[in-house]
Amino acid sequence: MQPPRIWFWTLLGACGSLFAHAQPAIFHGADLKLGQQLIDDNRCVECHASKVPGDGSAVYKPKGRINTPGLLRGMVERCNTELNLGFFPEEVDAVAAVLNRDHYKFK
Repeated sequence: MQPPRIWFWTLLGACGSLFAHAQPAIFHGADLKLGQQLIDDNRCVECHASKVPGDGSAVYKPKGRINTPGLLRGMVERCNTELNLGFFPEEVDAVAAVLNRDHYKFK
């Protein structure tokens, strides 16, 4: 017995939304809601704004510095270590995945 057409279109729509928000494999399964909460709670944007001119967005995509998902995750881990934030590895992944989604857009 074939499934009703509605199931086909529902499944197709779900797959399409997955591809629309595709993340690199390194961030697969990352908790984006947690990542955003950690960014907000730790005032990452305010810290970055204090280090670069303007609103702090210039800290993202510095020329030649962060050009792979692994380097992005490494920079988040560097902040974690230097600022003694105490993030667990899955939290570092979550923050890096949010930064990728919002700024870097690595596939």
